[in-house]
Amino acid sequence: GEALKINNALTDLNLQDNKIGDEGAQHIGEALKTYNGTLTSLDLYVNQIGARGAFHIGEALKGNKALASLNIGGNRIGVEGIQHLGEALKENVTLTFLKLRNNDIGAEGAKHIGKALKDNNTLTSLDLDGHALPILELKGVSAVETIELQGKGLTHLSGIVIASCISSNLVLKSLNLQDNEIGDTGAQHIGEALKINKALTTLKLFDNKIGAEGAQHIGEALKSNMVLTTLMLQWNLLGEKGAQH
Repeated sequence: GEALKINNALTDLNLQDNKIGDEGAQHIGEALKTYNGTLTSLDLYVNQIGARGAFHIGEALKGNKALASLNIGGNRIGVEGIQHLGEALKENVTLTFLKLRNNDIGAEGAKHIGKALKDNNTLTSLDLDGHALPILELKGVSAVETIELQGKGLTHLSGIVIASCISSNLVLKSLNLQDNEIGDTGAQHIGEALKINKALTTLKLFDNKIGAEGAQHIGEALKSNMVLTTLMLQWNLLGEKGAQH
């Protein structure tokens, strides 16, 4: 941490699997808080960092004007920690890549990130479960009409963030999420997004472990959404009850 305060040569720092914990994260955070040197990439994967450590990293991100890539995956920051990072994203203007996978953030944590992204137009890639989501494209900041995310191992965490991003996207016409693990929770949030979205015409959700509960939320959305023309839900777990919705 002390070395970072004066170093003007290092561009990439990899500290994977070093058990630095919250105290180590605090020292690194303090060093980065006012650091505007050359370090653009920081990897803290698997370091036993909890919510307190995430707080210090988040505080650093609010003032840091150099870091572009941060991997804080494989830790235990939880919902509280993700809240700290979410608040940081609202102020940070340089971070473009953020990796958060394997952090026990749950659906609540994913919602915090989704909300924070509404106030951030810098982050381009977010990895919650193994595959980086194209955030600017999902939000419509970078205008594309088609996004292909099939077979990426995406869980409900990505589903929640995707839903938050596409809700106000006015240019995206086709979204392919087939062959993932969005599940009922992800489908619920996508359903909420469909109630607001006024542009999406094709949505592929087949083979996503969506059951009757998820089908209910999608069905409710279709009552008010008059734009979507193609919805693919085959190879899920809807059952008779899901078909009723």
